[in-house]
Parts: sequence; C-alpha cells; structure tokens
Amino acid sequence: MKPQKNYREMGCRECLGGAGLHFDFSMAFQPIVSLSRREVFAYEALARGPAGEPAAEVFKHVDESTRYRFDQACRVKAIELASRLKMPTYLSINFMPNAVYRPELCIRTTLEAAETYGFPIDRIVFEITEGEQVDDRAHLRDIVRHYQKRGFLTAIDDFGAGYSGLNLLADVRTDLVKLDMALVRNVHEDAGRRAIIRGVSLMCADLGMKLIAEGVETREELACLAGLGIDLFQGYLLARPAFQALPVVHWGD
Repeated sequence: MKPQKNYREMGCRECLGGAGLHFDFSMAFQPIVSLSRREVFAYEALARGPAGEPAAEVFKHVDESTRYRFDQACRVKAIELASRLKMPTYLSINFMPNAVYRPELCIRTTLEAAETYGFPIDRIVFEITEGEQVDDRAHLRDIVRHYQKRGFLTAIDDFGAGYSGLNLLADVRTDLVKLDMALVRNVHEDAGRRAIIRGVSLMCADLGMKLIAEGVETREELACLAGLGIDLFQGYLLARPAFQALPVVHWGD
C-alpha cells in the first residue's frame, strides 16, 4: 500500500492544532459501561465540530488528501482532552485503517501525545471503523498486532454491518468487538437477532474477545442483551455523548 503524497510524520502539538487540515474540530465522549460492575469501562471519543456540530459536518471535509492528517489529529485531540478531563478509564479512539501506512511510524504521534499529556498508553483502545473497505487484510492484521504489542487494546467497530463481518473477525483478532446497533435494535422482539447475538457472544468468548453492544436505547434491549451474556454496553439509554465533557451515566433502572 503506497502512502499518500502528503504523508509525513507530525508532532503531537502540530496535530492538536490541525496542521494542514484547513478545518477545525473537537471531540465529544460517550461511555461504554460494565452493567455488572456498574462502572464506566471506557469513553469513546467522537468527532464534533468546534462548537459541537454533528460528526457529519466534520467528515464532509475528510477525503484522501486529508485522511492521514485527520486520523493523527483525532488521536492527539482525544488524548489531550481525556487528560484534561482526568479520564480515569480506557479511552477509545476510532482509527481509519486506510490512513495507516506504516504502523510503527503512524503510532509515534500517539505515543508522543500520551507522554506529553500524561495519559497511560495501556488505557487506550483503537477501534477499527467500518466506513471504508480495507482490501489488504494482512496489512490490517499487522496494524492490530503492532498496536497490541505496544500495549494498546483494539476493537472492531459496528460488527455485523458494512465491512465488519465474519471474514474480518477471522483475519483480525482484536481484544473487543462492538455489535452494530442494527442488530441491537428491538432485539427483545426478534428471535432471529437474539440467535445471532447469542452465537456471536459464544464465538467471541471462544476467541478471548469481549463483546460490546452499542446503540442501546431501551430498558427492554438492555435486559435482553444482558440475558444473552453481554456485560459491556453503549447507547443513549445510558448516556448521550457530551461535548468536551464526561457525561453522567443513567443505568436504566
């Protein structure tokens, strides 16, 4: 895979300022919680406009010419904000696989940011986004292995939708798997969805992966998924994303 023409290593302060992007953005945070422990497992960093505008307003500026710089800037902004907010949990950062050409180089800015802002690298999770297809699965597998060796956790996002299917799970062994919200929606009323999720849960357990149900919006969904053996949850029922802040969790009782 050939690097972009504008690819170069950047320092974390340069990334924090959005060097070369010609647009600004910030982050909101949404918790991923452990229901059994009633505690936050991680906060996912979600791109937002500089005044809290939706992610779509940010991503309309991202294309092949800006993908690498945006990916690097997201990491640094998330780490800087997490440190400023004194985040006591894992920080989950989405990364764009097609923006990573040499993982040993692309990770340097992340390591520098973690050191600069005093955020432990063993509390960082990298989520593989499903919005773009990755044809070179061997390259993606190398990225995940390299990140894991450096002490990061890794996750497959939106499993069951887009390009995040069984083939990806077979090729790339992450630490976490996030169920797509389309599988979660009204699961308590759909025996087919329950059967699929039960099978995925057993498969992840056999592979040593933790399963996260995202997009949980009702108490019925939460109770049903907990009954299927899932313990990690994310969704509006528990907390909506908070702009540049850590939201309060509502446990759905």
